[in-house]
Amino acid sequence: MATTPPSSYAGDISVAEAWAALQADPGAQLVDVRTAAEWAFVGLPDLTVLGRRVHCIEWVMFPSMGPNTAFTNEVRAALGPDQDIAVYFLCRSGARSRAAAMAMTAAGYTKSFNIAGGFEGDLDTEHHRGKNNGWKAASLPWVQT
Repeated sequence: MATTPPSSYAGDISVAEAWAALQADPGAQLVDVRTAAEWAFVGLPDLTVLGRRVHCIEWVMFPSMGPNTAFTNEVRAALGPDQDIAVYFLCRSGARSRAAAMAMTAAGYTKSFNIAGGFEGDLDTEHHRGKNNGWKAASLPWVQT
């Protein structure tokens, strides 16, 4: 269940809740806001079983790590004109995707959710990701490109 939504976006949800929502709503979309390097070297969520694809739109640009000033326009172009669809934003751990959800809410997409835990999840006691939470740790479909 989504946490109490802050006024700046629809709220944080777990990876399991995001997967269930994507399965239940054929119009819902997943936007991965990590960098091109992360997509290439860490992997991507795989939505082929749902007949959809992940929209890969960098929040910050690799390798400079400067902001993607065209982000909202790129998301609009990828999602189309319907601003009433549910959009789930994913990054490594949930920080960039929260900022992206806030930006897209301000741009009119009021059902913009942050996927807490992200693709790789939080650091464990040994400072590694991927064991505690996140898309991969939940054994949700993903591919290595």
